Amino acid sequence: MTKSGVKREGIMGTLSGWLYLAPALAFLIFFMVYPLIDVFIYSFEEGYNSASQTYFGIGGYNYSYVLRDPYFLQAVKNTFILVIFTVPISTILALLISLALNSIEKLKKLFQTIYFLPYVTNTLAVGLVFMILFRKTPYTDGLINMMIKALGMTTVDFIEGPYWAKMLVLCVYVIWIVMPFKILILTSALASVNPVYYKAARIDGASKTRIFFKITLPMISPMIFYLVITGFIGAFKAYSDAVAIFGVDLNAAGMNTMVGYVYDMLYGDGGGYPSYASAAAIILFAIVLTITVINLIVSKKTAPKG
Repeated sequence: MTKSGVKREGIMGTLSGWLYLAPALAFLIFFMVYPLIDVFIYSFEEGYNSASQTYFGIGGYNYSYVLRDPYFLQAVKNTFILVIFTVPISTILALLISLALNSIEKLKKLFQTIYFLPYVTNTLAVGLVFMILFRKTPYTDGLINMMIKALGMTTVDFIEGPYWAKMLVLCVYVIWIVMPFKILILTSALASVNPVYYKAARIDGASKTRIFFKITLPMISPMIFYLVITGFIGAFKAYSDAVAIFGVDLNAAGMNTMVGYVYDMLYGDGGGYPSYASAAAIILFAIVLTITVINLIVSKKTAPKG
């Protein structure tokens, strides 16, 4: 075949590849890229009126307002506490449970199914169960408080009581919700490790601890970093979790999140401020992007060589 023929085939192959990608690219541009650009523009339009599609100026006032708004600052505090505690704890617990499941021979599939059930259960249904467990009412103190009382300690209203108690419930709830998916991923990662490595290590007399840190952990580290990155993103997007436990008026409960603040600015009782909502959304996007990039850099540096 001549050089021109090879070149023509290469061009046709490239064009056909772009044609195959065209529907997905169109979807991404229309539903992700364009809305992001639109939100970025809205965030600089001061006094934007969604009814008349007008605004009276362009500048950084929306960002200044949002960053000084006590409700937004509280939402940032809540979100960061949620991220800092739930991501590492849920990942470590999921890893320990996955290791235990991987060592079980009998009824292994049954236990995997039991641990995965919370993931396919409706979020609000799980939230209702948590309210029953933790909420104090005129008729009952709730199961958790009954256990606390049995131990001779003072009961706490975890739903309408002190801030630390409410945050504790929210963190436990989020961990409970996200752990099944992490267990599924890590169990699959552990099953994919070549057993030849374990046999060679046992022949050399390596202990179980040494095998874990020298073989298992490095081999599944890509999946762990994947779960950490997606965990950070998911925790920053938390909103329905708080609604499931504390109701829709999260500002009154002091338990709003950054996504909840954006929603309230758009549709809540004090809503109708798309410019403020857009500024808050861009700030959230910048935070998530920064943490994701840092995680990717760390994961590349610590990834096993070869």
